[in-house]
Amino acid sequence: MDITSLGENTRSVRAGEQLDRTVGGVTTPIHTAAAYMAAEGVDGAYRYPRYCNIPTQAAPAEKLAALEGAAAGLVLASGMAAISSSLLAVLTTGDHVVLQADLYGGTHRFLMAELARLGIGFTLVPDADPTTLEAAVTERTRVVYVETPSNPLLRIIDLEGTAAMAARRGLVSMVDNTFASPINQRPLELGFDLSIHSGTKYLNGHSDLNCGAVAGSKSLVDAVKERAVNFGQTLNTYDCYLLERGMKTLALRMARHNENAQAVAEFLAGRKGVAAVHYPGLPSHPGHALAKRQMRGFGGMMSFDLDCPPEAARCFMDNLELVLEAVSLGGIESLACFPAVTSHAKMSREGRLAIGVTDTLVRLSVGCEDAEDIIRDISRAMDAATIA
Repeated sequence: MDITSLGENTRSVRAGEQLDRTVGGVTTPIHTAAAYMAAEGVDGAYRYPRYCNIPTQAAPAEKLAALEGAAAGLVLASGMAAISSSLLAVLTTGDHVVLQADLYGGTHRFLMAELARLGIGFTLVPDADPTTLEAAVTERTRVVYVETPSNPLLRIIDLEGTAAMAARRGLVSMVDNTFASPINQRPLELGFDLSIHSGTKYLNGHSDLNCGAVAGSKSLVDAVKERAVNFGQTLNTYDCYLLERGMKTLALRMARHNENAQAVAEFLAGRKGVAAVHYPGLPSHPGHALAKRQMRGFGGMMSFDLDCPPEAARCFMDNLELVLEAVSLGGIESLACFPAVTSHAKMSREGRLAIGVTDTLVRLSVGCEDAEDIIRDISRAMDAATIA
């Protein structure tokens, strides 16, 4: 059966299965061993968990590849493992990478703390688009790296244009596709070389697993795998089982996330006390037309600026009941946080404000509850904080 020719729901459920036909179970077995006897068809003859060559590890990786339209996939111990191994698979001392300025705070921290130490240069481009990214390219540049929709302001970057620019300049193009998921956006089909995920978020979808993932050509994924093996960033087999199980419902969950987030964003856009809503599904979003062109759904993530003092914003958060205050995202439950003190806490206040992360910016991960209940909870909490 050619799984790549089947629909995304079918691929979510069935791609990557490593079924044990001798036993007959309809799910991939969890292989718990840390030591394996020699086996035919295994690179190096032996399986070993750190080498990412256990069948339980292959299942979610192959499922991701099928969903992304990639030749190969790889699952790792965290989103930052996926990001760092991907960058270091290509970059070495003396090289340079061009990135958009409004990145996930953990990525920004990695640049500041590790790339500089390794002698790798980088340029952060504000208000990035293919033209401004290309203007930052030097003779030492090897990679262009973007994140769209971005965390936490949901900015949209032209993927097709950026990929074309990178190919023309001989650069490896990488994108953090976490917020969209492969259901809503497939960067490889638009010309990107690597699509990277924090699998902790939508891929797993149940807020009970920390993992990362990479999809792309076999040669590039093999290079990322080599870095990950050397750095010990591989994912244990039980967590691989959880990831594969979560991904089986990815298409179903994303449909509900898309629907709920659109309803919540429209409510917030009309609510007094909200200064701005950052959601690409709104026609008022500056990237709306571009998002319609390169995305098949606008996702479950948004952020909004409260028009109030920080203490009132804190009161709003304290009065939420259904929506939970938590630092992660992409689960079936709705979560909210202040990026200024969570994802972007390690940035300077000046740096945060420069990219639009204010003290009253709320990031909202809209879950799979009833949209009316989510809206009611947000409205009641705003009333309790006298935000109007």
